[in-house]
Amino acid sequence: SGPVQSQMHFPSGYGSHPPNYSAPSGHYSQVPNKAAASHLDNEYRASYYPTYYSAPAQNIMTPSVGTNVLNTQESQQLYKTPPHTVGSAEGPIQGAISSASYLHTSAQQSYSVFGNHYSTSVSSSVASQGFPLNSDLYTMPVASSAMYPNVSYPPAAAGSVYGQAFTSQSLPAVGQFKETNTFSNQSTSVPHSLQQHVPVGYNSTSAISSAQSIQDNLSRNLTGSVAQVNNQINTGGVDSSQSVHSVKPSVPFTKPGAGTSASSAVNSSVRTPAPSLSSQPRSSPSVTQSPEAALQEGMQYGGYVNNQASSAPAPLSSSSDDEEEDEEDEEAAIDSSSTTSSASPVLNNYDALEGGGYPETRSVTSSPVPAPSTPQTSKTSKPFGYGYPTLQPGYQNAAPPTPVQPSNPGHHPGFQHYPQQYPCVNQLSSSLGGLSLQHSQQPESLRPVNLTQDRNILPVSSVPAPVPNLNSDLRKLNCSPDSFRCTLTNIPQTQALLNKAKLPLGLLLHPFRDLTQLPVITSSTIVRCRSCRTYINPFVSFIDQRRWKCNLCYRVNDVPEEFMYNPLTRSYGEPHKRPEVQNSTVEFIASSDYMLRPPQPAVYLFVLDVSHNAVEAGYLTIVCQSLLENLDKLPGDSRTRIGFITFDSTVQFYNLQEGLSQPQMLIVSDIDDIFLPTPDSLLVNLHESKELIKDLLNALPNMFTNTRETHSALGPALQAAFKLMSPTGGRISVFQTQLPSLGAGLLHSREDPNQRSSTKVVQHLGPATDFYKKLALDCSGQQTAVDLFLLSSQYSDLASLACMSKYSAGCIYYYPSFHRNHNPAQAEKLQKDLKRYLTRKIGFEAVMRIRCTKGLSIHTFHGNFFVRSTDLLSLANVNPDAGFAVQMSIEESLTDTSLVCFQTALLYTSSKGERRIRVHTLCLPVVSSLADVYAGADVQAVVCLLANMAVDRSVSSSLADARDALVNAVVDSLAAYMSTVSNLQQSMLVAPNSLKLFPLYILALLKQKAFRTGTSTRLDDRVYAMCQMKSQPLVHLMKMIHPNLYRIDKLIDESTIHVNDRVVPQPPLQKLSAEKLTREGAFLMDCGSIFYIWIGKNCDNNFIKDVLGYPNYASVPQKMTQLPEVDALSSERTRSFISWLRDSRPLSPVLQVIKDENPAKTDFFQHLIEDRTEAAFSYYEFLLNIQQQICK
Repeated sequence: SGPVQSQMHFPSGYGSHPPNYSAPSGHYSQVPNKAAASHLDNEYRASYYPTYYSAPAQNIMTPSVGTNVLNTQESQQLYKTPPHTVGSAEGPIQGAISSASYLHTSAQQSYSVFGNHYSTSVSSSVASQGFPLNSDLYTMPVASSAMYPNVSYPPAAAGSVYGQAFTSQSLPAVGQFKETNTFSNQSTSVPHSLQQHVPVGYNSTSAISSAQSIQDNLSRNLTGSVAQVNNQINTGGVDSSQSVHSVKPSVPFTKPGAGTSASSAVNSSVRTPAPSLSSQPRSSPSVTQSPEAALQEGMQYGGYVNNQASSAPAPLSSSSDDEEEDEEDEEAAIDSSSTTSSASPVLNNYDALEGGGYPETRSVTSSPVPAPSTPQTSKTSKPFGYGYPTLQPGYQNAAPPTPVQPSNPGHHPGFQHYPQQYPCVNQLSSSLGGLSLQHSQQPESLRPVNLTQDRNILPVSSVPAPVPNLNSDLRKLNCSPDSFRCTLTNIPQTQALLNKAKLPLGLLLHPFRDLTQLPVITSSTIVRCRSCRTYINPFVSFIDQRRWKCNLCYRVNDVPEEFMYNPLTRSYGEPHKRPEVQNSTVEFIASSDYMLRPPQPAVYLFVLDVSHNAVEAGYLTIVCQSLLENLDKLPGDSRTRIGFITFDSTVQFYNLQEGLSQPQMLIVSDIDDIFLPTPDSLLVNLHESKELIKDLLNALPNMFTNTRETHSALGPALQAAFKLMSPTGGRISVFQTQLPSLGAGLLHSREDPNQRSSTKVVQHLGPATDFYKKLALDCSGQQTAVDLFLLSSQYSDLASLACMSKYSAGCIYYYPSFHRNHNPAQAEKLQKDLKRYLTRKIGFEAVMRIRCTKGLSIHTFHGNFFVRSTDLLSLANVNPDAGFAVQMSIEESLTDTSLVCFQTALLYTSSKGERRIRVHTLCLPVVSSLADVYAGADVQAVVCLLANMAVDRSVSSSLADARDALVNAVVDSLAAYMSTVSNLQQSMLVAPNSLKLFPLYILALLKQKAFRTGTSTRLDDRVYAMCQMKSQPLVHLMKMIHPNLYRIDKLIDESTIHVNDRVVPQPPLQKLSAEKLTREGAFLMDCGSIFYIWIGKNCDNNFIKDVLGYPNYASVPQKMTQLPEVDALSSERTRSFISWLRDSRPLSPVLQVIKDENPAKTDFFQHLIEDRTEAAFSYYEFLLNIQQQICK
C-alpha cells in the first residue's frame, strides 16, 4: 500500500507534492584532513576559546544496564569479591582462575559501518583482566613530515604556569638514576632493583603480608568484581534473572576469594551468613591464546578480543566470523607509532580507531620493559602516604603552589581545578615515597566520629571531593574531580586489602562536561605508548629528551621529532613543557587515522506523538515553539539536516524539500510493513529548507486538534526513523504520551495499583519485550542515538521504552502527569529542558575507552551505551550532561609502584565535522595499610557507585535484595573499620570522619523513589529514578539522593560572596528534618531538578510581601512557580541566591512554592530523609539498626 497523499490535516494553503521534484543531492562537501589543514592555525588559536566553548555545566558525572545474577554465598552484598588471582603466565589472561572468577562478557564484535547491522554478538569467557587479547604484529611507518604544531590555549596570565616549569637542563640525566642506585627513606639506604620496571622517581615497595585467611577476608566481603559487562546482549536467550537462594533476609553482594570455590567459601564472622551475589555464566566458551600472543612481553591493554565461540546466534547479526577476522587483520596493520600518519589504511573497525593495545615489535629505538628483578623486601620505603618530606633542593619547583579550588556550585569549573605546573613525574625524587599514616600524625579524615552521639555531622556548605594524598606538585597536575574521580583516593596495594576495607573500588566519570577552558592540541603528532596506546600525559616519566616511559605499562617510547618543539614557549628540546604533559585534561584534533568514514553532517530527526492523548496534553505547542526559537542554535554546520515524523494509528512523513511552496504530508497506513515514501526528501538541509521547516512547526500544533485517534503506533514510527537515519547516523528525539498500542513493540499495562502496596515485592522493573532493545542496538550499529521524552499522565511502561535510549547512548526525560495548563510546573520544566537539549554541544560516532595501570582491571560499566568489545564503549551520541561509572578490581599486587593512573579517552565527531579526542588522566597513590584506605574514601563517589549497582540488583534479583545489600554495605564497612579502632565500647557506633555521612546517604538512597517501599511510588516513577541513577553525573545524583535545605527568610543576616558583581548570600545547610522547619520561617530545598520553597504559616508578612509579592500567607496562590522582581533587599538576596544555585547546573530547575495545604507538600516532606516515614526508619533509628547488626 503506497503512501496516501493527504491535505486533510493541513490548514488551507498547503499544497500537494509536485509531480516531478528533484531529490536533494546526497553529496556534501567533506572537511579537509585535519592533520594538514592550514586554517587550523587561526581557527584554534587562543582567541578562539571564548566563542567556541559554551558556558560550563557545573560538575557532572553517571550510567548502564547491567544485570547482576544471584547465587548463594556469605553475607550477600552489593558488590562481589573478585578472587585475588596469582598470574602464572604473562599476557592478557593471567594465571589459573576459579570458574567463579571468569569475566563472562557478551563482547560485541567489530562491524563494518557501511553495513546495515552491527555484527555478531558473542558470549565469551575472559579472565576479568579488563584488557583483551591483541592481533598481529605491526610495523612502524616513517613519521609524517615534520610540521610544527599549532596549539590553541587560553591566554596565559601573568606568572603563567608554563613560564615557571623546569628547563631542560634541570632534567636529571639517565645516568644519575642508574648510578645512584639507592633511595633514601628514613636514613636507610635501599637498593632499587626495579629501575626499569617502575617510572623513574617511583619507590619500590615491599609486598604486604597476605597471611590472613581467605575466609577472614570474606567474612564481611563487600567489594569485588561483577563478572560481566553491563549491557550485554543475552545471546543465548538465558533469563538474566537467576534464582535467589535465600538463607536469611539480610542481603549484601559477595563472591568467594582466591582459591575458594563457590561451595567452599566459609564465613568466619560472628554474624550469621546471608545469601550472596555471584555471577552465573551465560556460557563458557574458551578463549584460546596463540603461543605468539602468550609470549608477548608485558600486559597488552585495551585491545579487541576476537571471540571465536558463541553460545547462540545473535538475532541481529549481518557479518560472518570470517569478515570479523579480516577486520582484525586490518586492525593489526594500523599505524601504532607515536605519530599519527595520514598514510595509514582506512579502517572499518571502531576498536582500531581509538587504538586498542597492539603487540609490540622489537625495534632499535623502543626498548620493552625487561622482566622485573626480585624486589628487595627489607627496609623498602612505604608507598605514598600522609606527611611528606620536602623535595630535594634540585627538584623544587620555583613557582608557589596555587590553592586548590573547592568543587561547589559557586565556582564554575575550568579545565583544571589544580593548576598545571609540575613538568613530569620523573622530577620527583625517591623521598616522595612519603610516610604511611602509622608514621605521621593522624589526618582529619581518620578522626573517629561517634555517630549515635554526634548528631550535627552535616558540613556548613556542600561536601567537597577529597584531595588525593599526593605531593602538592602532582596534586596540581591531577584531573578535576568534576570530570574524573575514584571511590578510593588511596588505592589498596592488594585485592586482599581492598576486601578487608569492605568498600567498592570504582570510577565516576563525566568525560564530556562543559568546560570554560580546554587545551586543544592541533598538532599533527599525537604521542601515544606503542604498547598500551596510552596518550602522553603529565604522569609519564622522561628518561631523557628523546625517551619517555609510559605510566600505565612502563614501556619506554621514543619522543617524536615534532614533539620536541614547544609552541607555547617557541622553544626546542623541552618536551616535558608541552601542553599535553602539563594538563591532565586535553583535547586533540584527530587526523583521518581516527575516522572510519568522512565526518557525517549533524542530523536531527523528531518523532512526535499526535494521538488524542498527546493533543490533550498540549505538549506540541511547547516543542514546536522551542524548536522555532532554537532552530539557528542547533549544533552543526552548513550541512546540518533535519526531519520530522508524526504518528498515531498511522505514520506521517513530511516532505520539506527545497523548492516546494508548502510542506507536504505523506501518510503510510500499513504499519506492519513500514517503508519510506520518498527517502531522499524527508531529511533536508536545515539552511536550505528553513522557511518550510518554520511553516511546518507553526502548523503542527493545530494540525491534529480535532483528531479522534487514540492509538499509538510508536514501534512502526521508530522502525521508519531507523531506516531514515541509517545512512548517516545522528539523533532521534522521540516524544511519547501513552502506552504504545499498535504494531511492532505494542505494550500492555503491567502496573497493578494493589501490587504497589506490597512492602517488598516490586515487579516489572525490567522490559516486557526485547523489541526496543533490539531496535536500540540496530541504531547504535548505525551511529544513531534515540532520546526519549515521555510526557504521560498514565502508566506507559517506561521499563520497556527506556531500552531504546539505554542501549543507543541516548537520554531519557520524564514528565509525569504532564499537562500544559493543569500542571504549569511540568510545562515550564519541559520548556527549560528543551532549550538546553537543543542547544548543548553534541558528539557523534563516539567511542570511549578507559585504561589503567597494570595490575588493575575494569569489569563492569554503568551508563547509557553499548559495550562493543570488552573495554570499548560505543556512544552513538555523547552529550555534556551524561555521566558514567565503572567497577574495578585489583588483579595483581601493586607493591612495585607508589602511584596508579587511570586514563579515559573519548573519540568523537564534533557537530562541526571534526574528529576529536578528549583525554582525562587521574593519578592516585597506592597504600598498604587499612587506615590509609579509609582515610582516602570518597563517600559521595562510593554512594553513587553503590546506587548504580543497586539498580542492577533490583532488576536482576529484587528490590528487597538491593535494599538489604545497601544496608549491609554500611554494616560491613563500619564493622571492618571499628575492628581497627582500639578502646572501643560495644555501645558505640563509630565511623572515620571520611565516612561519617555514609549511613545518612544510604538511608537517603533507601528513601529515594528508586528504592523506597510503601504505596506511594508509581512504577514509571520508580523506573525513571533508576534510569537517572545510571546516567546522571555525581553532582546531580547526590542532589537527587540527599537534597540541600537552606533557611531563606533571614538571608540579609547571612555571610555573602561576590560573584560577577552580584552579592550572593551563603546560608548554612540544614538537616533534612521537620524539626528544622519553623512555622515562622521560609526554607528552600534544592533537589537538583526542582526547587521547593516552603513557607511556614506564621512566616513574617514582610518576607512574603517583599519576596513572594503577596500581602500575607493566605493570599499566596497554590501554583506559584516564579518569584517576582520586587525592589527590596530581601527579594534581591533571595533571587540572587537562587540564580547562583541555578547557574551551577545545565538544566534550569523549576521552582514550586509550598504551603501546608498544597498537594505538592507530600513530595517536599518525602525528601526530609532524617524523619520517619510510612515504611522507613528515621536516621537515628537507622543508626541503631546498623549498630545492632554489627554487634550480632
